[in-house]
Amino acid sequence: MNLRDLKYLVALIDHHHFGRAAQACFITQPALSMQIKKLESTLGVCLLERSSKSFILTSIGKEIAERARKLLMQADEIKQIAKLAHDPLQGEIKLGIFPTLAPYFLPLVIPALSKLLPKISIFLIEEKTNLLSQKLANGSLDAAILAMPALDSSFVVHPLFTENFLLAVPTRHALAKKKLLQQVDLQNINLFLLEEGHCLREQALTFCKRLNLGQGEHFRATSLETLRHMIISGLGLTLMPQLACHLHRKISYIPFASPPARQIGLMWRATSPYAAIYDVLASHIKTLMSHHPVTIM
Repeated sequence: MNLRDLKYLVALIDHHHFGRAAQACFITQPALSMQIKKLESTLGVCLLERSSKSFILTSIGKEIAERARKLLMQADEIKQIAKLAHDPLQGEIKLGIFPTLAPYFLPLVIPALSKLLPKISIFLIEEKTNLLSQKLANGSLDAAILAMPALDSSFVVHPLFTENFLLAVPTRHALAKKKLLQQVDLQNINLFLLEEGHCLREQALTFCKRLNLGQGEHFRATSLETLRHMIISGLGLTLMPQLACHLHRKISYIPFASPPARQIGLMWRATSPYAAIYDVLASHIKTLMSHHPVTIM
């Protein structure tokens, strides 16, 4: 048994398909199947229950796959520690970020970061918060920029900034003339929200509950841009993160007297060899974002 065999097993679990797993490992499907059978023979256990078209993990297969993933992650960390000994500010980082922040935040920082940290290659992965947290925990990601608090208490968290939410309303709406929204102004309004799985939805629900606001029951958006176009069409109201509040003649963005907000942080595993890099990265991000409408933490 070697790390390569364990890598094949983990790839098979991740892709749920022999063909796709083989392609990801740059080997043929028969070769992958043979290596999995060889691993089973070496261990003396059945890892998979096979049928003609699919497979499922046995209980012992699940336990071995979980341990294999951890071993592969630790092996990669050993390689990175050795590499960083020569230059602590160089390497490749797989960085996750969630969809309601990525398109508005990344253009503000990535071009500058590539110049400030020329020896660090950042590979960006955009996913919903739950999936990012899972990938960070299992080693598929090196770090992630997420809303605080972390879903996994074992993550190291470097706070970056606080971003307020504004109320996005059609320009012809009565609230569009307000300079500052008080709680009394929010009576009898319903907010359009994102679909399940977006952390922004949970933040908006918390705000709705605190102020006893309603939700638009007949619509769930998959993105902030869908919500924005619903507002442009005059079909409702929504909460919009301040970085996403782009000027448009048919939308007014009204601040709250007591604004709801989200706190954003850079997160990584406590065992990561890149901790020094992440601290530098976080420091640069905070400097760059100090020129934009957020509060640095």
